Amino acid sequence: MLITVPLAGELKFYPVNETFRISFGAPTFFFFLLLFQRIPSVFAGFLTGITVVCFRIVIDLIAGNHSAWEDSLQAHYSSFFFYFAYCVLFYVTGVRHIHNRTILVGLMGMVIEVLADLIEFLSQHVLLNNVLTWGAVQEMLVIALSHSFIVISFLNMMKLYEAQSREQQTRKQNEHILMLISTLYEESIHLKKTLQNAESISMKSFELYQGLQELHKEQMATNVESFAKKALVVAGEVHEIKKDNQRIFAGLHKLISDESITDYMDIHQLVDIIRRSNMKYATLLEKDIQITASITGTHPLYHVFMMLSLINNLVANAVEAIQQTGAISIEIDRVGDLVEIKIHDDGPGVPPRRKGLLFKPGFTTKYDRTGNPSTGIGLSYVQQLVEQWQGEISLQDGVNGKGTTFLMRLPIDPITKKE
Repeated sequence: MLITVPLAGELKFYPVNETFRISFGAPTFFFFLLLFQRIPSVFAGFLTGITVVCFRIVIDLIAGNHSAWEDSLQAHYSSFFFYFAYCVLFYVTGVRHIHNRTILVGLMGMVIEVLADLIEFLSQHVLLNNVLTWGAVQEMLVIALSHSFIVISFLNMMKLYEAQSREQQTRKQNEHILMLISTLYEESIHLKKTLQNAESISMKSFELYQGLQELHKEQMATNVESFAKKALVVAGEVHEIKKDNQRIFAGLHKLISDESITDYMDIHQLVDIIRRSNMKYATLLEKDIQITASITGTHPLYHVFMMLSLINNLVANAVEAIQQTGAISIEIDRVGDLVEIKIHDDGPGVPPRRKGLLFKPGFTTKYDRTGNPSTGIGLSYVQQLVEQWQGEISLQDGVNGKGTTFLMRLPIDPITKKE
């Protein structure tokens, strides 16, 4: 502020006399007072007034406009009264506290500038006997009005930019949260399956214990009783695991199933989230992959986590399958009571001998840089969800035998309303 205001003050003209001038220093000063909310305005005005006077004296001495600094001081001292009066009026009227009321701030800025102009002229009148005319006052009013609303325009542009930046940041955070909850949703499905397996193992272990006990009664063999006790211990431990998993599943299920406004979303927004997140994933893997989307037909709002879990799994698989450069297309169409989802990539494709194994749990063709295999549960999970919702999923060769296409057909009802 101490640098910019004196420089802006050199863009000037003289409506009244050779000592009273109007410049862009005033709107610049007003802009800084509104911008720097935490700086004491009176202190800022005092320093700015001194700086402006000193700056103009130095300019005059360098340019040779005055033979001595006293003459230059006499010509410019009144500027100090303008800036000091401006900041005092700014503080007294409390403009800083109503900065969100744009029109009122603009009008008050105009009044403050005119009053500061009059105080500056009064200081000149006392020492220099300058005379103020009504025409000069009218010019002051017009110029002060234009200054105020130029400043307000700039501030509104800054606020608009800040609002857009905050909106973009909030959108990124929301997308990140959606992806995290989608992952939790996926994990809850696996956990539910683990609960079923644990229950089955617990029942079989207890049945084994009962069988061994019957065998012990018939044959009176001590080793049989020992095995029976071990079977009972196994049944008890598996039961404890099942209870722990049940507590975890209950927490996840409550977190995911609590209804909120974000549970359902427009398909265009969903696909846009998937496209952007997987573009970032491709960049992380140091791959150059273009992801495009095409949506046709009229679609209802879909359940966020169901659709994210399905589509994101297939798109992420396609990203991993492509070697270095390639393209992925997401096509979604409404066919009667079904939604048809097609994910195509131009990667290396799937050999015929592996197509039958692709949806089996544990099967994978992907390895990380250290040679560790992937879990191989992504596609089996997708197939499980699709079948759970009475849909179907199939694997097709890409166009001209290049790449892979996954085609899903899902009934709309299970993914558009809570079960």
